Amino acid sequence: MAAGAQGLRTNGLAIRPRDLRPADPARGERLLAGQFTFGGEAIEVGPGGDPWSQPTPSQRFAVALHGFDWIRDLLAVGEAGGREALRLWLAWKRAFGRPAAFAWSRLPLERRVFNLVCAAPALAPLVSDAEGGAYIDSLARQARRLAAERGDPDRAAERAVVAALVGASLADKAAAAMLDASLKRLARLIPEAVLRDGVHASRSPQRGLELLFDLLALDDALSQRGAPSPLEVSRGVDRLSAAARFFTLSDGRLASFHGGEGANPARVAAALALDAGAGEPGKSTPYGGYHRLEGRGLQVLADAGAPPEPAWSDEACAQLGALAVVVDSDRLIVGSAWSASADGDEVLRGPAGGSCLQLGAAWAGAVVRRRRLAGAQVDRLEGGPTEVKAERRQHGEAVWLDIAHAGWPGFGATRRLYLDLAAGDLRGEDSLTPVGRPGRAASELTIRFHLAPEVAASLAVDGRSALLRPAGGAGWRLRSDAEAMRLAPGLSYEDGAPRAGQVLMLTGLATPAEGARVRWRLTRDAG
Repeated sequence: MAAGAQGLRTNGLAIRPRDLRPADPARGERLLAGQFTFGGEAIEVGPGGDPWSQPTPSQRFAVALHGFDWIRDLLAVGEAGGREALRLWLAWKRAFGRPAAFAWSRLPLERRVFNLVCAAPALAPLVSDAEGGAYIDSLARQARRLAAERGDPDRAAERAVVAALVGASLADKAAAAMLDASLKRLARLIPEAVLRDGVHASRSPQRGLELLFDLLALDDALSQRGAPSPLEVSRGVDRLSAAARFFTLSDGRLASFHGGEGANPARVAAALALDAGAGEPGKSTPYGGYHRLEGRGLQVLADAGAPPEPAWSDEACAQLGALAVVVDSDRLIVGSAWSASADGDEVLRGPAGGSCLQLGAAWAGAVVRRRRLAGAQVDRLEGGPTEVKAERRQHGEAVWLDIAHAGWPGFGATRRLYLDLAAGDLRGEDSLTPVGRPGRAASELTIRFHLAPEVAASLAVDGRSALLRPAGGAGWRLRSDAEAMRLAPGLSYEDGAPRAGQVLMLTGLATPAEGARVRWRLTRDAG
């Protein structure tokens, strides 16, 4: 790409930046046909159409469209896809080339700058000198705007990584200055965003995976320049890789918690392909608050921590003690049924959307508050317990995990898990113990298990057990001494798109005098 007359006055690209996220050529073909689909929502403009002049179905759709995450799928189609990507960028520049309230706001700007710099090498042979100069100048101007963004810490590390990537990619003294300043910021921001065990400060496994991809792109860019990655960048890659291995279950997807989805197995594998520290994942993340239990084809990942601090809670959920369960490499129970990538029901952001216990209609003291921050609207989870205690013990072929908190008014709550490692037999006990002044009336409690979309479920005649059968897999039976058991329609999300499923619900009463206790057991079906 040739230099433009303004902006950074760059001579073009110094290196060939690349994004390790896998592309989807099939999606690229649909984009060539003018079909834009994000999170189950779509607009169709036809071949050669203009998506920028169309009303978008939702704000999340608009973020995905203006973030240009789809450009790698178009480029995967070949030259035709590259020319269409260039046409769409030129149309975007005509409509939004000058700073605009939404298109240049936090998340769309961050993702667009990342995706455009990674697309630059593929587009370079297709552009004229004037187009190439305009592309580089626009990219540099947007990167400067991104580097100057301040405010909440929620995505500060991601913004600094993207600004550093642009600084490393462009051949210009001003770009070098941007790189130097961004790397200095990352020395402070990465330790804030990535806990010592690699869990992202938002406690979302998917957020950690996406930051890992961005850091891998920066690490590769610095390597191309012949410069070693700073210590915090290398340490961030190592820690995030370890956490990604921890959260990856035997079906190849991530456990879904705190607004994160399972992620496509190919995407997870791509992030871990260069992981030099590959090995058996640990049993827990002591800073991130998760535990992993495994035995004879049964894997359990339990959220044994409190929700993240408010500054990191834009996508957090109030789902204390939630579980994700995989059996024989088939997903059986989903940890959370709420996705930050979709316009789903906000009720599912509370206990109703987690595979956990809920008392009445409460949210364990947490609420979602809408705030304006850095010109954008955020929905933060605030309140609720700040301390969740987890105690793990193992004796021979048995492991116990107790997760305790005081999130429900008048009651202390404990979820006890027991896994027989030899038999692959999972037992659970959810109990509420009266504390202080619990009140006078009994409260209904509900324990939910959100089943994966592929799972077929049916209740036994006596209402005491349910048969759960993954597609093509063996059946598993969940038994309980709850007062009642029923199935209800449910949802989970993949790539932001809703998929219908079922929710298995155990119900009972918690009394002010005695509290409540519900026991359940998951075993292979003998039938």
